[in-house]
Amino acid sequence: MKEMSSTMPGGQQPQKHYGITSAISLAPPREIDRQYTKKLCDAMKPFGVFEDEEELNHRLAVLGKLNNFVKEWIAEISELKNLPPSAISCVGGKIFTFGSYRLGVHTKGADIDALCVAPRHVERSDFFQSFFEKLKQHEEIKDLRAVEDAFVPVIKFKFDGIEIDLLFARLALQSIPDNLDLRGDSILRNLDIRCIRSLNGCRVTDEILYLVPNKENFRLTLRAIKLWAKRRGIYSNMLGFLGGVSWAMLVARTCQLYPNAVAATLVHKFFLVFSKW
Repeated sequence: MKEMSSTMPGGQQPQKHYGITSAISLAPPREIDRQYTKKLCDAMKPFGVFEDEEELNHRLAVLGKLNNFVKEWIAEISELKNLPPSAISCVGGKIFTFGSYRLGVHTKGADIDALCVAPRHVERSDFFQSFFEKLKQHEEIKDLRAVEDAFVPVIKFKFDGIEIDLLFARLALQSIPDNLDLRGDSILRNLDIRCIRSLNGCRVTDEILYLVPNKENFRLTLRAIKLWAKRRGIYSNMLGFLGGVSWAMLVARTCQLYPNAVAATLVHKFFLVFSKW
């Protein structure tokens, strides 16, 4: 799903195209397409696919608290490992989100997939021991459990009513800045396989968002396709069907093939493209 551009004749601006082939159609949306998109939104509302402002703000507040909590813990660990005070003050640490929440297509009451990124002196054992204990003492955190021997090790908990699955990755960096970008391959150097697996979710999600022509059209289309798949019982990685990331990739590819289309058109084209794939 690479982003490319092709040169236009007569010295015009190059026409950017997304993916490994050029678009099937560059047609702009008609008024009727916009009307159908509004009808599509209205049809999805009763199924709880859209979150209200209050719940959205609550999630942001919880993630903000968790981010501060992680920074505090990393500073404490750094002190225990005798880092100089000047280094402790800028050691950082950050929570990244991925999955449906990061894509902007999560439904009401859905959990949040998150990743704790720490600098090189913080070990995975610290995360599953001292951070786990720190979470245990927090009054807003309930149903806390660690699954350390999973394919992708995770700590699961409810933070002020919101379910969070938290992964851990330790990067080969002295500090973790707030503006860290996980998309570059250079950050994978010298990492153990569990850290690479933990980073995969964030990197894939960010790459998908980077490679779609219009994020809002992509999100609305994906919400519709996910609802359709769930209603028909074919949305499940564990049961051998396609999971969230796979559906997202298929919708992203449709968006690349019809870069100017709105959601109602994209839903139609999704079935047209993949029924003939």
